[in-house]
Amino acid sequence: MESYDEIEPTKKEHPHKNKVHRILAHSYLIYFILLLIGVSLDLIFRFKISTSVTILSVGAVFLVFGTILILWAQRTSRDLKKNNISKETFCHGPYCYTRSPTHWGLFFLILGFGIIANAVFVIFSTVISFFLTRFIFLEKQENILAEKYGVPYLEYKKMVKF
Repeated sequence: MESYDEIEPTKKEHPHKNKVHRILAHSYLIYFILLLIGVSLDLIFRFKISTSVTILSVGAVFLVFGTILILWAQRTSRDLKKNNISKETFCHGPYCYTRSPTHWGLFFLILGFGIIANAVFVIFSTVISFFLTRFIFLEKQENILAEKYGVPYLEYKKMVKF
């Protein structure tokens, strides 16, 4: 059994890791809560967008694209090399195009679901979730990453705008 003294140094080595994960968990929770609210409102008030095959196809494309983007981002982030960090360290996979590919993937995934389900309130709640999480939680995450990685992350942030 480990003593408290043996566990404590590990916590000090990665003080930012848990903060970033906590912030991301909260942002995903916002998506989930607003999705539930949107689904509930769509069950109560049955507004329809369109039954056009074209619109449903767009929803399916968004759903598939969002899923692929999330999986690609998760796979890429696992392979992040933490030695000799430079701005290029962060630019792998979807992270070359956006600093928050999982966030974008979640947005497209739920938006695609809302379009396919013909659910106005799900679509509306997804857009609200996107802006809430982008301007509240992801700003906090980026501040922590800038503090943790310093100049290399700030250079990466200048290079990849959104």
